[in-house]
Amino acid sequence: MQFAVIDIGSNAVRLVFAHATGDINNITVERASLIRVPLRLGKDVFKSSKISKIREKKLLKTMKAFKLLIGVMEPENVRACATSAMREASNSSKIIKKISEETGIKIEIISGSDEAEIIRDTNKMIFDQPDQLQIMIDVGGGSTEISAERNGELIKLKSFEIGTIRILNNNYDNNIWDEMSEWLMEFKNNYGKINVIGTGGNINKIKKLFGDRNSIDLQKETIEKTISTLQPLSIEERITLYSMRKDRADVIIPAAKVFLYILQQLQCDKIRVPRIGLADGMVHKLYKEYLLEQE
Repeated sequence: MQFAVIDIGSNAVRLVFAHATGDINNITVERASLIRVPLRLGKDVFKSSKISKIREKKLLKTMKAFKLLIGVMEPENVRACATSAMREASNSSKIIKKISEETGIKIEIISGSDEAEIIRDTNKMIFDQPDQLQIMIDVGGGSTEISAERNGELIKLKSFEIGTIRILNNNYDNNIWDEMSEWLMEFKNNYGKINVIGTGGNINKIKKLFGDRNSIDLQKETIEKTISTLQPLSIEERITLYSMRKDRADVIIPAAKVFLYILQQLQCDKIRVPRIGLADGMVHKLYKEYLLEQE
């Protein structure tokens, strides 16, 4: 069964078509196609607290284009979610209303906690010891979501206002690092071995470029190597040498530093990279809701 989801992030806006199969206890999501538009809403919002007229027009054009594609593909259901940048933009309500009136697309602004929960629910990673603590990290453009679970049960989750666009433009409070460290220490000090899972486009790209293709795990030293290799290069050199898009080439180092910092705080030497994200979680949720309606 095919679904369509729109993920309006701080760095990019994505339309994903994906197929979902299985029963309610074993849902599989497989992407069919992805359209990504690097609008960088966060560049406006984290500096001026609002979305500029230029980006507002581009977002509306993007939604109109997405509406046409959805009409052609005819998915079972559609969901559109917006995250950090739209959460903080003072003019987001006006923009959402205009998009709804002109395209029929209803955009839902989700909290950082909801964002973390959607991703977490999708990613039931199987480790050697399921009773060990799992920490899931999703680094976005405007925020970093971290959740902790054990035996499939959520223990705690939190959204931190630090992401790649904020770091790139220095639009964040330096105290956030200490806040994150303090939050993580609860788990480091009270649990044994911790398994770490990373999601998002940047960690996926790091894994693809520098990781072991025969393993789902990415070593901490590989993230360190990523930073030391890419940081001396210009944006243009990263694009040329590593076939990166421009809007990936400038944010990959800030993302790597967030992941590395968390691994260092937890004293973990590797991170599991299942190559999923919010869009996959949204499809998972839509299909789960569909199955529940059939009961």
